Amino acid sequence: MIFREGTTISLIGFDSAWTDSPKAPGAISVIRIDRDGRRTFVPPTLVSFDQALAEIKAEATFSALRIVALDQPTIVPNHTSLRPVDRVAASLISWLGGGVQPANRSKIGMFDDSAPVWRFKEMLKAVEDPEASRTVQKGLFLMEIFPALALPSLDAAFCGRLLGPRYNPARRKTFMLAGWQAVIASVRRRAVAEAVDGLADWADHLAAVEVPRKADQDRLDGVLCALIGLHWHTRPRSQSIMIGDRTSGYMIAPASDAVRARLEKAAHLVGVPVDLDAPR
Repeated sequence: MIFREGTTISLIGFDSAWTDSPKAPGAISVIRIDRDGRRTFVPPTLVSFDQALAEIKAEATFSALRIVALDQPTIVPNHTSLRPVDRVAASLISWLGGGVQPANRSKIGMFDDSAPVWRFKEMLKAVEDPEASRTVQKGLFLMEIFPALALPSLDAAFCGRLLGPRYNPARRKTFMLAGWQAVIASVRRRAVAEAVDGLADWADHLAAVEVPRKADQDRLDGVLCALIGLHWHTRPRSQSIMIGDRTSGYMIAPASDAVRARLEKAAHLVGVPVDLDAPR
């Protein structure tokens, strides 16, 4: 493989939308880091699972190391109820005023044996070892993330009882334009703080949308996924958390001190490991 000059890492955010409906595609976005540390933004596009596979494959022409941060459960062995990691995440998300959709094999089209996510993983052929992805220089890696779990650490304004933003336009009863604008503003601040070329301008254009649609939120979540991947790969390990394990299911997320304390307490109560694979 001949790589284009200068780029070595691609943090690929993929909001899959869980099913593969043409009427409700997911979104994919990329942050690239070159050999000089410069970070550039590839705006999100709406994609099916197959289109996402093609985008991820094409990214190999830019980078030796590709890390896919997927907003969808990647390990679902349970046939009913919630995964243990979902219970831990729900303890924080419910405090913020939101909810966690149960992931189990009975959900047809999402996690049954023929669900598109399993074909996606099979075709992707990525290594699902988040800790290893932090220390290598090449390869293709996959990790499960959850933007709602990340937001209270990415922006302290969202960390508090019922302070989680309601920014999904498809949920008309709960959607709040102020929450939508707050998430975009948070992304813009992260763009500046992380020096990601092009991301602040993209956020400004999105903020100008007067009536956001579900597709706009999918694009925004795709960008959040990429930012979570960037945080995981570039920030000190102590600023992130891995809840659960690679047998029963896990999630990777940024973790402020306040968020970490809540998640660790909840994990202890239900016997879920935290940072099981982290270097000691």
